Amino acid sequence: MDNLKNIIDELDAIVPAKSKHTLIESRAIHLIASATNLIKLIKESYPSEQADDLVKRLVRSIISEDNKKFTRKIKELRKEK
Repeated sequence: MDNLKNIIDELDAIVPAKSKHTLIESRAIHLIASATNLIKLIKESYPSEQADDLVKRLVRSIISEDNKKFTRKIKELRKEK
């Protein structure tokens, strides 16, 4: 059992632990790429004025942590069609 603990301790010392900063950076990179792709899709899919409104709502939704600000407008646009 002691040998197993020693091996695990040695492996832990060799393999660097992911830091909080690395994890946050990685998630941010993925989130920004996804948001950028979503904004491009919005701009390709809606007229300029509606697209600008949707992008603003998306940003406000993220800042306020309330997705309803964005989804409410999407539902309105869906009903118009």
